[in-house]
Amino acid sequence: MPLQSNVSASSSGSIEAESTQSDGKTFQQLRNECLQKGVLFEDPDFPAKGSSLFFSESVPVNIEWKRPKELCSDPKFIVGGADRTDICQGQLGDCWLLAAIASLTLRPELMARVIPRDQEFDSRYAGIFHFQFWQHNKWLDVVVDDRLPSVRNKLIMLHSVSNNEFWSALMEKAYAKLNGSYEALKGGSTMEAMEDFTGGVGETYETKSASENLFTIMKKALDRGSLMGCSIDITSSAESEAKTTTGLVKGHAYSITGLDMVNFRGQNIQLIRIRNPWGEVEWNGPWSDNSREWNYIDKADKARLQQNSLDDGEFWMEFGDFRKNYDKVEICNLTPDALTDDTKHQWEVNAFEGNWIRGSTAGGCRNFIDTFWTNPQFKLELQHTDDNHDLCSVVIAVMQKNRRKLRKEGLDLETIGFAVYEAPDDEDQVGKDFFRYHPSKARSRTYINMREVSERFTLPPGKYLLVPTTFQPHQEADFLVRIFSEKKAEALEMGSNVVADLPAPPIPNPPQAETNEEKGLRKLFEQLAGDDQAISVRELQQLLNGVLSRRKEIKFDGLSLSTCHSIINLMDVDNTGMLEFQEFKVFWEKMKKWIMLFLAFDTDRSGKMSSYELRSALNAAGMRLNNQLLQLIGLRFADEDYEIDFDDYLTCIVRLENMFRAFQALDKFKRGRVKMNIMQFLMLSMNV
Repeated sequence: MPLQSNVSASSSGSIEAESTQSDGKTFQQLRNECLQKGVLFEDPDFPAKGSSLFFSESVPVNIEWKRPKELCSDPKFIVGGADRTDICQGQLGDCWLLAAIASLTLRPELMARVIPRDQEFDSRYAGIFHFQFWQHNKWLDVVVDDRLPSVRNKLIMLHSVSNNEFWSALMEKAYAKLNGSYEALKGGSTMEAMEDFTGGVGETYETKSASENLFTIMKKALDRGSLMGCSIDITSSAESEAKTTTGLVKGHAYSITGLDMVNFRGQNIQLIRIRNPWGEVEWNGPWSDNSREWNYIDKADKARLQQNSLDDGEFWMEFGDFRKNYDKVEICNLTPDALTDDTKHQWEVNAFEGNWIRGSTAGGCRNFIDTFWTNPQFKLELQHTDDNHDLCSVVIAVMQKNRRKLRKEGLDLETIGFAVYEAPDDEDQVGKDFFRYHPSKARSRTYINMREVSERFTLPPGKYLLVPTTFQPHQEADFLVRIFSEKKAEALEMGSNVVADLPAPPIPNPPQAETNEEKGLRKLFEQLAGDDQAISVRELQQLLNGVLSRRKEIKFDGLSLSTCHSIINLMDVDNTGMLEFQEFKVFWEKMKKWIMLFLAFDTDRSGKMSSYELRSALNAAGMRLNNQLLQLIGLRFADEDYEIDFDDYLTCIVRLENMFRAFQALDKFKRGRVKMNIMQFLMLSMNV
């Protein structure tokens, strides 16, 4: 089921944040414990060790972890209000984070959500602080101790201009903890942090190709409280953070802190204010701090724009020069309201969590038609048009989860995107042929290795199918899908039902009516069976291996004893632990159908089946599974080439039928759930 909610410009932000501590304790509980014991908090989840700093680099030997009271005599959490000029970048390459923090300081009500009140170096001080960040559709409360990395009594990471102010350094530490380490914060998109500070939805504009009213769009965004950043593209890694002759830095994240108009020699000039998180290095062209243009504007305008000549990293420039020099603008909107529209709305949100798992649901983009259809699919029904026209506004955002934490395992952002199709009426996973013959109605502009891709669409009312994917198949990642709509929309994950439509076992033919095939099987059976006229698991293995080894179209190394145990558990109706001939005959009829299905879905005639085809094969056998089960089965039975041989295929299908029949027998009232004690559970588990 989707997580449904709504967002509006008036949202209070009062949603309770979840504790992230491994022991489940809240900030208040931990602080009270420390005050009662008279000790300062030491965070066991993010210790003052090298592992919290780096995962791929050696830690300099001269780094010391010190508390603020060891660094200055009068530490303060915030001095005179948290301001964009408070923060200076340290030795870590996280300018994107600092640019987002600078933008956040422009919205005190948002700051109060991220930085809860009641934190100070006073009588309630216990060496513990906390911050709240939005992650994957929920707010998290992150606790840290106040031991900070320093060299010669100077902070080496993010720090304030004031030597006795520590909110920004502690906030960076909390964000580093959330992402696994300080090193995990190296490099990124300003949008990522802006979304984590607000739970908002992002939009990106290319300055060179954006519409002529880009200034109006950005001004409206700033007036609505959106957070904004900008950057200059690089063509190679050598250009990263390279300073240009105009004082701008390539491949570097800046925050946008103001947009305004001034009268200059009788003309209205559009200006933009930008901040470099380094706290220095500024634009030196027209409208820079000491440029002559400032001599020709009214003193009141100059005061209103807070123009100064300090080398603080903040500067004004003409908007035309901004478009010429910068390449990208990132806007994090607190609500999905269009920046070209003057009205504000309450938006409905449908959110889904999912994953791409190789061998089952990591199908790649539409270029890979044989596996594209196996990606998770979501149906969206837009029933109600917007108030002002006959179309439906929708914003779709697909976000990768926890990729920074996974960097220490050698993983990074995948290249992701999505496509939207008109949906068929049923709720089953849509198959390959549908995508082969139906074009998409909307899609992400590009596939890109960003944490999130988002697009705004206006679509006619109707049913739509959303398919989020990685670009290449077999690439694994967890993801969050958010679908914003102006009016309430129904949404569901396709193929989420687990059902089995298993035929009743056929009635065996009496001996006098047996077919030639059955007579041949009886002869083989009687050769192996003893006086009890039943075969054991090893005899069943011998019989089946002898018969199946003649099927050259099946790549076959013999059935395992485990597979044969599962077959006996399925067919042994009188619980003897052996198979009588009539039981074997019923199994053989099933076996013939399963062989036929295996060969039908062995599309390349390799003697093996692609694990991506398992959903279709199981559907044909009467068993419909959801993505979670298919992912589990793929991990259990597929080899490194995402293929399943006949023995594993047979084991899988026999065990599934075993489980379905056992469940159906226990579910006497057909409610879709059963109740059992530990003995019943263990008996069932051991007999599958």
